[in-house]
Amino acid sequence: MKRQEQLSLIMSIVERGSGGKLVKLYNKNHIFTHIRFEGQGTATSEILDILGLGGSEKDIIWSVATRPAARALLEKLDDELRGEAPGRGIAFAVRLSALSSLVAAFIGMKTRVEEGTEEAMENQQKSSMILVTVNQGFTGTVMDTARKAGARGGTIIKGRWAGDESFAQTAGITTLQAEKELIFIVAPMEQRNRIMDAIAKEHGLRTEAGAMVMAVGVEQLVHLG
Repeated sequence: MKRQEQLSLIMSIVERGSGGKLVKLYNKNHIFTHIRFEGQGTATSEILDILGLGGSEKDIIWSVATRPAARALLEKLDDELRGEAPGRGIAFAVRLSALSSLVAAFIGMKTRVEEGTEEAMENQQKSSMILVTVNQGFTGTVMDTARKAGARGGTIIKGRWAGDESFAQTAGITTLQAEKELIFIVAPMEQRNRIMDAIAKEHGLRTEAGAMVMAVGVEQLVHLG
């Protein structure tokens, strides 16, 4: 594992079926390393209708790039590429601290950044990505709590607990459900703690929901479509 000071993870969330086209757009803009997931939005059907967002099924694309290339892409998506991204959604970048050497070498070899974009990026984080792992079936109630605290919506992917079973005993958890759901909530920095505290208080590890809450800073965020 090699320490990398200038790498970002770009996370893009778009309507189901738009992920492949978005990857092609990113490839044309010198972002080549992607992982694709399927997720579920948390907005109600009424909100989706009002916003014209179609169904709640989502394609989630994780793309790794140098920080200057990530910034250049997001700036283009917010300017000259506005309207070219397929479907509606959001894209944002978070800073990576390390990456396997082989992947880092490939990204360094393939990345081309326009002149003037390699300057040091200012660390002005205005948003956070809140990550909530919760027992399957409790995402609705957790999102209700998050919305009351200021969250506008989230995206869900399914997972499983793969940690040491002794964690439950140490933490005083009576039931540790294997089937998990991971909720991504992007929120303004000033709302982050209020949302996290509300979820932890109402749905924390010692409740039936078994929620574990964490957050990472978002460096840039743009709206797609």
